Amino acid sequence: MQGHDTMTQSQGPARGSADRREVEKFDALAGRWWDRHGPMRPLHAMNPVRTAWIMQRVRLKFGVGGVQVLDVGCGAGLLAESLTRAGCRVTGIDAAAEAIAAARAHASGQGLTIDYRAAETDDLVAEKSRFPVIAALEVIEHVPDPQGFLDTLATLLEPGGLLFVSTLNRTPQSYAMAKLGAEYLLRLLPAGTHDWQRFVTPGELAGMCRAAGLRLADVAGLVPAPLAGGFRESRHTAVNYIAMAQG
Repeated sequence: MQGHDTMTQSQGPARGSADRREVEKFDALAGRWWDRHGPMRPLHAMNPVRTAWIMQRVRLKFGVGGVQVLDVGCGAGLLAESLTRAGCRVTGIDAAAEAIAAARAHASGQGLTIDYRAAETDDLVAEKSRFPVIAALEVIEHVPDPQGFLDTLATLLEPGGLLFVSTLNRTPQSYAMAKLGAEYLLRLLPAGTHDWQRFVTPGELAGMCRAAGLRLADVAGLVPAPLAGGFRESRHTAVNYIAMAQG
């Protein structure tokens, strides 16, 4: 339900390039990214459980040292800051320059060192960059070419590395809750944030990972925890879920 990362792709040879309409849509929200009661409220609510889920697996694989992480479609830096506080060395990229400016300003105010770049995955591929850990949360459902997007991420992932993807399952429940409920009834997200037809099932994600040379190793559902005011991990993947693939 994050729905605000903007590293989306266009058709054609540049398989990691951004969809300018998506960039403009979310760039306009840059100034409200850190408002816990604003349009990013679902992202704020989900960020702690996703960060914990990612870090548990990163530490099992790499230990407690400062592993390097690429946050693709980082927006104004909610995940990037959380991962930095957890001890990672984070590079955050996004095609939305206003969001990156907001990310830099907020990190500076918190005394955090994060390498933010107004860039796209294709830029890093051209530089032959590689990362042991990559996170792309709530991005794949916004791209015209999900397979091309995963192929690009696989190119950026070091051998044996970990890729984390979160997205929305394409089910009747997600249509009712994440599309109609969140955007039109509760107004948690701006109307038009999501296209339900672009939601990705866990089975589809597993197939795309295999085609990209990756293995989908772990999947968990993320469900609201009203009493705690956030989300919790669950076996229920009908709406939101997070996955880990290995290179």
